[in-house]
Amino acid sequence: MSEREKMVAGELYDPLDAELVAARTRARNLCQLLNAAPEADSDTRRRIVTELFGAGGDTVWMQPPFFCDYGANIELGERVFFNFNCVVLDVCPVRIGSFTLIGPSVQILTPMHPWNAAERRRTEFGKPIEIGADVWIGGGAIILPGVRIGARAVIGAGSVVSRDVPDGMFAAGNPCRVVREITAEEAERKPSSA
Repeated sequence: MSEREKMVAGELYDPLDAELVAARTRARNLCQLLNAAPEADSDTRRRIVTELFGAGGDTVWMQPPFFCDYGANIELGERVFFNFNCVVLDVCPVRIGSFTLIGPSVQILTPMHPWNAAERRRTEFGKPIEIGADVWIGGGAIILPGVRIGARAVIGAGSVVSRDVPDGMFAAGNPCRVVREITAEEAERKPSSA
């Protein structure tokens, strides 16, 4: 297996492998171009995110700045929204369902490191993250490696999500815990007009 294949599979890999260094450089250059593109230049922004992401760049709604490790390991459903200053470290697959809203300064982190210091100097590994459709992640939340957030869940601002959150739940805190189920009335409520 190549180091890239090991990385995506969640096995120990060498992050200094030349192919991986080149892939990170590519992603960082694309992020730099995206972050510098004027708001009015929507064609350039769309081209960049389509090239950056493994899937979903054609409909993502992005408020730069945005940062990621590889981009190619990020798969988005339809019309995912990233607010300002989001970070996605995608050494393993990050799958985000359609119509998910990601608040400002959210971090989605797949990398992990061995406990052994000598091993940690030369290898790392990761665990994939899956976020369902119609999820709302509040600003400043941190999603840790291996987490699955179910469809229609709401994650409170500033939460540190270290374990799975089932479908249709409101979860918050550090560590993040399920607070309650989102009621059918709340889920079906129409937005009020101001």
